[in-house]
Amino acid sequence: MIDSGRESIFDVRYTKLYFTVQFTEDTILPKYKASAIRGGMGEMLLRINCVRDRKCERCDFESECLVRRILYSKMEIQPRFMTAGDSVGYVLECEDYREQFSAGSTLVFQIILFGKTIVYFGQILDALFRLGSVGLGKNRSMYRIVQVENIRHEQILSGSTINMDRYHIGTIGEYVSDRLHDFDYDLPQCRIVFHTPLALRIQGVNQTSYDIGQILTAIARRLYMLDCFEGVETEQIEITEEEYPGVMDKKEWIEEMPRYSNRKSEKMLLKGIRGELVLDEVTPDILAILITGELIHIGKNTSFGFGRYEIQEEQM
Repeated sequence: MIDSGRESIFDVRYTKLYFTVQFTEDTILPKYKASAIRGGMGEMLLRINCVRDRKCERCDFESECLVRRILYSKMEIQPRFMTAGDSVGYVLECEDYREQFSAGSTLVFQIILFGKTIVYFGQILDALFRLGSVGLGKNRSMYRIVQVENIRHEQILSGSTINMDRYHIGTIGEYVSDRLHDFDYDLPQCRIVFHTPLALRIQGVNQTSYDIGQILTAIARRLYMLDCFEGVETEQIEITEEEYPGVMDKKEWIEEMPRYSNRKSEKMLLKGIRGELVLDEVTPDILAILITGELIHIGKNTSFGFGRYEIQEEQM
């Protein structure tokens, strides 16, 4: 169970949106689409909102810029360890790795919005509509948005009709409580399956192997950042080594994702660890922390979908 004394820590608001787009012509897309969608969305937001020269660092409207507020979250409380460029206001997920799409075929991706970013759904939707007419990726793949659903898979957008009554907003605590019902508390083992790479940098060194202590610390750190984003006065959860579950087995490999940064006008190669771990002696409190990480993603490059994993019961 979640400690009653920690309830406010889990009061971070979120909404999850499922977008379905349909391509209007045969096309080829990159394998890792989250980066292309994020880059295209950012470009559309800049086209319709930037009143200067896109030199954000020296812009006299930086504090009022809508693009900065959406893509580079302004913190209510600034964590001392948080560096420039970090963003916790949203996560983009797309794990469809097909590269060839025919006219009429569809693609589904998800956007999770946290805290104040939740109110910018209209601007994000408009940017994604515009991106469909300009084209996604280097092949300018044209699409139309056919539906947007909430976390309950109720339609918010169908055709040209938007039903904001179905714009469901929950909290991380509610998500954790719901997920805890999926697990048998008497079952001591669980499996963590990373669906996207985990990019962790510890004391300037990129990690190449899973470490359960580092994973738990990364979850606590990310949750603390979201609390700071919401303006919740709290402390980062401290997890001692005695609380760490045992690691019974793990499989891991390094996976690379190429991306192009429009803002920096350069190609980049993002790296992280893919694989899974089997954990033993997982307490209810640690399970609640692990479930939190499912929703919020952990590590670096979460804006591009990195750091997403799923907790599964391990069959004895």
